[in-house]
Amino acid sequence: MEELSFLRSLGQVSSDEVAEVFREFFRGSVRRVLCEVMAEEVTHLCGPKHAPAAGSKYRAGSSPGRVLVGGEREEVSRPRVRERTSDGKSREVTLASYVAASDPGELQSQVIQALMSGVSTREMSKVKPNSPGVGRSQVSRLWEEAGRRRVDELRSRDLSATPWCAMMLDGIRLSKDQTAVVAIGIDHKGKKHVFDFALGSSENLEVARELLARIVSRGFKCEQRLFVVLDGSGALRSAVKEHFPESVVQRCLVHKERNIKGKLSKRHWGEVSRLFSRLRSVQGYESAQEVAAELREFLRPINAEAYRSVEEAGEDLLALHRLDVPNTLHRSLLSTNAIENSFLNTRRRIGRVTRFRAETDQASRWLAYALLEAEQGFKRISGCDDLHHLISALRREQKYTSESPSAGPMPSPTAPATA
Repeated sequence: MEELSFLRSLGQVSSDEVAEVFREFFRGSVRRVLCEVMAEEVTHLCGPKHAPAAGSKYRAGSSPGRVLVGGEREEVSRPRVRERTSDGKSREVTLASYVAASDPGELQSQVIQALMSGVSTREMSKVKPNSPGVGRSQVSRLWEEAGRRRVDELRSRDLSATPWCAMMLDGIRLSKDQTAVVAIGIDHKGKKHVFDFALGSSENLEVARELLARIVSRGFKCEQRLFVVLDGSGALRSAVKEHFPESVVQRCLVHKERNIKGKLSKRHWGEVSRLFSRLRSVQGYESAQEVAAELREFLRPINAEAYRSVEEAGEDLLALHRLDVPNTLHRSLLSTNAIENSFLNTRRRIGRVTRFRAETDQASRWLAYALLEAEQGFKRISGCDDLHHLISALRREQKYTSESPSAGPMPSPTAPATA
């Protein structure tokens, strides 16, 4: 289609038809360019038509061919080239330009993106009606291959070259039978990275051990004590202490606040929120002790279970405050929100999967793809410019060690700190 006639066509059709006219013009232009590129390659191999090269390659006419334009199949006339062999016969020479134009890689990438956007395998043929290889079984096989590549990509990363300072562990429930424990790391510049995940029936010790052992085997190490943020799972804490005995464990304040509110009447929620908000903002260990003591005194007379929940956390509730780092780091390191946000993006991507089959690697494929997609949107943690204070504090001799998930009651603000 000539440019003039194309512009005239746009003026003669309704607005609803303009897009289709433009797409047809685009496909026709791409077909012409592909034919010109293939003709150039034939000239390079065989020489000009009026002066053929003296080599073994020669023109052999043309035949119908198919290429992919924008993920859709297009018919073209494919020039053919043959080559004389030493035994007096000839063989077909494959044109690199034709192979590139027929490569389904772009289409496969579009299919994968459509799957991750919520299009089912049954509906793919409606989304790509003129595209080859988009049947239900073909798309399923394509997704299995792509998903396994994602799992391998995630678990083959070398962790030895990056200086790490913090790790977060948390679980995401995939179904009633499957839970994934996910680990995210934070480097010295404050950048977050997805480490790995392990699947199990719950956040149990064996699953956590498997996850951490795999991370360590890939070269993960810290020049100083490791700072770890957990949601309160005793199994996760035990696994962390097995692999990193000197680590500093911080209990997620968001999880703890949510847990305490679940034990209280709603009329008490406002005061609990106020105290936890103060705990997240105060600077220094002594100030944090005062807020924690106020929280205990508020809960003691109104709910024994809520009071025991605070006591159970022990010094893990104030681990970051004890390191005496700037409170600019509190927003990022007093909770597992960084990993929870990745879970939110993960749930958006796998929300349409209603059944994860435990006897296959289906959950691993979906989770690896969703986590890596979520990682692309990761930003540096809030207060990352002050991370050197945390690293320096972690390098100092540890003054307090809590060896069990229940570290005992926190000292009152007037009592001397535990040695």
